[in-house]
Amino acid sequence: MSSDDLPQPLPATPADSPFRTEPTPRDEAPQYVLPLVVHLEKTDPPARTDALETAARAVLTVLSDERSLGDGEWARAMRDWQDARIRKVVRRARGAEWRKASALPGITVTGAHAEVRVFPPIPLDGWPKELAKLQVSGTELDDPEPPPAPDGSGPVLWLNPELDMSAGKTMAQAGHGAQLAWWELSDTERKAWREAGFPLSVAAAEPGRWRELTASGLPVVRDAGFTEIAPGSCTVVADHPALRR
Repeated sequence: MSSDDLPQPLPATPADSPFRTEPTPRDEAPQYVLPLVVHLEKTDPPARTDALETAARAVLTVLSDERSLGDGEWARAMRDWQDARIRKVVRRARGAEWRKASALPGITVTGAHAEVRVFPPIPLDGWPKELAKLQVSGTELDDPEPPPAPDGSGPVLWLNPELDMSAGKTMAQAGHGAQLAWWELSDTERKAWREAGFPLSVAAAEPGRWRELTASGLPVVRDAGFTEIAPGSCTVVADHPALRR
């Protein structure tokens, strides 16, 4: 899908958004990446939607962690990362790989069955050896049963139904959507979401509903197109009750 196929303009994506594909001052800043590692054993993988929702909550968890704020030990890296393009890379680990990754500074977030560990941002060429050797590919996951449709009462990260993305790519996009919602909330709304445990759902929108969502004024993620999909593709709409104004 080209960007010409989508309603224009998308007012929820400001001109200096790190998710836009047009060159901005953010491209001139040193580039960082937020690593996420999904625990993926061969014999007992998590369901796809569980992994997507857990990855999104992992991003919210690191954004709100006290180490990421003020004078916290991760705060400088978080600021440098958010001053540039907001890159996220999802890799997979099992067995000894997962145990080694879990020993590095970070936060493990669990879902119904999924486990995702998020780490403070690193330079694009500064991956720790324990993470650098982990594979990006191979994160194909399925839902054994169709997950229940969101009832609309809570936060929902709506996926573009016309894009075919791997589970790892979609996990990163869900994280982007959660982050855009977080940025749009007030401090009071952020606190309430965090204290509730960051409840959220991830679901593919129906085509008609997707067109409505992208024109609604809610935050929209536009992918830079480095992998899998075309630059400028709209991947996620972040629908939080507090943003339905």
